[in-house]
Amino acid sequence: MIKFSVIKWRGLWWAISGIAAIVSIIAMIISLTTFNAPLRPGLDFVGGTRLQLARDCSIPTNCDRPIEVTQVRQVLETQGLGNSSIQLLGDNKQILSIRARNLNVEERTQLQAALREEIGQFDPKTIQIDSVGPTIGRELFSSGLMALIVSFFGIIVYLSIRFQFDYAFFAIFALFHDVFITAGIFAILGLVAGIEVNSLFLVALLTITGFSVNDTVVIYDRVRETSAANPDRSINEIVDDAVNQTLGRSINTTLTTLLPLVAIFLFGGQTLKFFALALIIGFILGAYSSIFVASSLLAWWRTNRENKTVAIADSSASD
Repeated sequence: MIKFSVIKWRGLWWAISGIAAIVSIIAMIISLTTFNAPLRPGLDFVGGTRLQLARDCSIPTNCDRPIEVTQVRQVLETQGLGNSSIQLLGDNKQILSIRARNLNVEERTQLQAALREEIGQFDPKTIQIDSVGPTIGRELFSSGLMALIVSFFGIIVYLSIRFQFDYAFFAIFALFHDVFITAGIFAILGLVAGIEVNSLFLVALLTITGFSVNDTVVIYDRVRETSAANPDRSINEIVDDAVNQTLGRSINTTLTTLLPLVAIFLFGGQTLKFFALALIIGFILGAYSSIFVASSLLAWWRTNRENKTVAIADSSASD
């Protein structure tokens, strides 16, 4: 039976993670200078009014061509809303989403009338209007961030009790790896595709932490059991064996979890689309970090610690 060696290629796994982290940092810095936030914030966090309209394609020639951003921008400027965010949705670009400052009923009515005159008739059944005050937005962000911090702290406490501290430390490092790179990918998507993050994104991050630590705990459990049964074996061999023994389970669990998420991403509608995308990215990263990052870092740390212990013992004996 051919065994896969995680330890042999650990430099490659660390390089991949390092490059992904650097790209994420760069994207967040650019986003910070562009949006005053490391990720492009959605309506939930900054407050304002989101207006979504879809053209009525039952009217002849109304949907012959896609909506043009320049046309929409001109209308917004005439309404004093030049700083608003514009997104075109749907395969045919017939759905318009605008995020602006808080608008009252009269301002929304005027804006819809101006857009209708310039762009065409909209289907009244598809009109969606959401308003969030800036104070509520800040509270949502603070609450979500606090939930994420509390979850990290709880995981640290649990793993420190169940395992030794170094196990817990590298498991948390893997969790941070997954959450940070997922956020970095969404920072890139915010810059390139205008994708915003909302309260559902924080929910996705919380879900990712739970999934990632589950895979890591399974591998660490096997490492601990094998170490106790075979104390003379090297930690590198033990980690390689543990990964090989749990590899099939990790892959199968990840694939079966990804299948419904892909279905939600493709067919679940605009509201759940990017929530599912965040979970897809995070779950793939969770499996990757558990198999390749957390396990190899633990083996590297234990090997260095054992070598230092031996060196100290040898120096004491020679004295």
